Amino acid sequence: MSKVIGVAEVKRRFSDVMVEVAHDGKHFIIEKKGKPMMALVNIKDLESIERTSSPSKKKGLLAAIGAWEDFGNMDKFISHVYEKRKTSKERRIKELS
Repeated sequence: MSKVIGVAEVKRRFSDVMVEVAHDGKHFIIEKKGKPMMALVNIKDLESIERTSSPSKKKGLLAAIGAWEDFGNMDKFISHVYEKRKTSKERRIKELS
């Protein structure tokens, strides 16, 4: 559970807050004028957040679309697939227009 703390209090207690985050694993949501502005988390939790939010961790169609950017010969690959499917007896395809 995160603790909500105002920016003025964080300024006064920064060293204590830092110890609580780094050693005790606590999370703080820092507010300014009652509005949440940022969070303080320890390095271990930050690394976990970055791993799970990494663009390379996309799933499904988003992953496929992202992979196309790294595949320079996509047109040739797709043409090759269609040519192979034309000669396959198991799976016929309609001609592309």
